[in-house]
Amino acid sequence: MEEHELIDNDFLRQFELKIDDQLAKIEYSLQERKIFLTKLIIPEEIFTETFQNNFIKVVFENIEERNLSVVPTSPEIAKFIRKNRQYRSMLPVGVRI
Repeated sequence: MEEHELIDNDFLRQFELKIDDQLAKIEYSLQERKIFLTKLIIPEEIFTETFQNNFIKVVFENIEERNLSVVPTSPEIAKFIRKNRQYRSMLPVGVRI
């Protein structure tokens, strides 16, 4: 994961990670100081649960650096937060998973 660069594509409102000729992405919507993670798309050719978890971790690190709250509307990302309690502090007040 370290050798691949995470891209925040503002125009398409998605985080992107290119592996070979495949593009993994997490679509988002930014409102005030909250980022709504709406859709996770990972091509079958590069999908593994480890890749998915590492991709989400890299995105969360980027969001944390920007001091934003996370609202996961994607079921996969909500599941990730349930399994990784350390990211619950990034949820806005009143949001429970």
